[in-house]
Amino acid sequence: MVTALLTLPLLAGLYAFIVKDDAARRRLLLWTAAGHTALTAALFILRLHPRFGLGTAAAGEWFGLDELGFIFLGITSVLFLGAAVYAVCYLELEKRDPGEEADEGFIFNNAPEAVFTGCLLLFLSAMTAVTASRNLGILWASVEATTLLSAPLIYFHRHKRSLEATWKYLLICSVGIALALMGNLFLGAAGLKHDLGLNLEALLGGAALLDKPLLKAAFLFLFVGYGTKMGLAPFHTWLPDAHSEAPALVSALLSGALLNCAFLGILRAVQICSGAGLAAFTGGILTLFGLLSLITSGLFILGQRDYKRLLAYSSIEHMGILALGAGLGGGAVYGALLNAVGHSLTKAGLFFTSGLILAAYKTKRISDVKGLLGRAPRTAALWLTGFFLITGTPPSGIFLGKFLILNEAVASGKYLVAGVYLVFLGIVFAGLARIFLNMTFGVREGQAPEEKPFTEPGGMVWPVCIFFCCVLALGLYVPAWLDALLNGAQFLIRRAP
Repeated sequence: MVTALLTLPLLAGLYAFIVKDDAARRRLLLWTAAGHTALTAALFILRLHPRFGLGTAAAGEWFGLDELGFIFLGITSVLFLGAAVYAVCYLELEKRDPGEEADEGFIFNNAPEAVFTGCLLLFLSAMTAVTASRNLGILWASVEATTLLSAPLIYFHRHKRSLEATWKYLLICSVGIALALMGNLFLGAAGLKHDLGLNLEALLGGAALLDKPLLKAAFLFLFVGYGTKMGLAPFHTWLPDAHSEAPALVSALLSGALLNCAFLGILRAVQICSGAGLAAFTGGILTLFGLLSLITSGLFILGQRDYKRLLAYSSIEHMGILALGAGLGGGAVYGALLNAVGHSLTKAGLFFTSGLILAAYKTKRISDVKGLLGRAPRTAALWLTGFFLITGTPPSGIFLGKFLILNEAVASGKYLVAGVYLVFLGIVFAGLARIFLNMTFGVREGQAPEEKPFTEPGGMVWPVCIFFCCVLALGLYVPAWLDALLNGAQFLIRRAP
């Protein structure tokens, strides 16, 4: 079934390039997304049954799923299904509004749907391969494939700024992936005497036999390489441009799914280092760069003038929180993974909502978006709900995740880390509150007393509502199956040598 998960979007993506009818291509996108989510759910259910054990990782295999893989596969599949539903209305909206130019030169340009849909489906296949990879060489190749397949998606509007963002994304992420390749070479060298290769099971089983200096070098290269793709500061510079210029549904997948794939690459390296007795070494690095990302995002959020770039810096903040939680260890790892689930759903919902705002106002400038509550009440309600969720206002899964990380920092006596963490969470909250509230309730100078209301297509609203309801529910109750996955993943990451 893991093979089916990989091949379904792969074959559908290739077929999308030759389908000539836009309506048929959109149906293909919807059915493939639904099929992928159904296969993921079926694989998880069958895995729980002791008679089947399907999808579990086996020694020597290239693909298989453990608890970590299932968490990120589930996030990717659900987000893509929501993006597919959103895409049907989004593409129709773009088609009805070609060539309309906003004050900043933003163009609704009807790019070829065949390229967009085909790359979107192939992008899903590549991300699935990342989550299911049991060989670090295959994982590296899959992460590189996500870069190449998502680049045309960022360039969707064929604008000079989207071209610049695409090249910046390709250049910086390719340098990062090249460094990750060096990490794999060092990792292979660390186990060369025992012929461990790059198979994850072999490396975990023989972690104590690995050459420690070479393993440390491998982790540093892997961390910088995948950290660049994850958007950790100071390697984050591609992320605000790419998220700002990509279509809303692509930004949602980049932030909610792709960044998690890079994080998974780092966590695989952490697993091996923990097995080799280097948990303190990796923990210190993750904690340092987690705080640096939190500080960087907090400072840049305060001066943002583009609401999509604002959401991008919020993603950098949350990637820092994930790294911090993984670095602290203990219950903070559980909190980081829970935060990953909450952030992915919430940020995808916020980017979907930003697409509605852009359709209503034809601008990404924060100063030009005022009175959202009167112009588009449903969009305004979603925008405010997303603000409260993404900042960790209780009850929400994000609040619970952030609290567990803080609790671990205090319990382990790292009071300086806890203090910096709290201060910059407060700064981020204040910066986002000022912008979100002004956009929703403010009045723009020279604005007409009664602007024409904007009617939101239902297909662009319902995915956001469902995602936000799930995050709210996680703040009140974590289902037993998800709790088991999170606990299992926590054990994998911080397994004793």
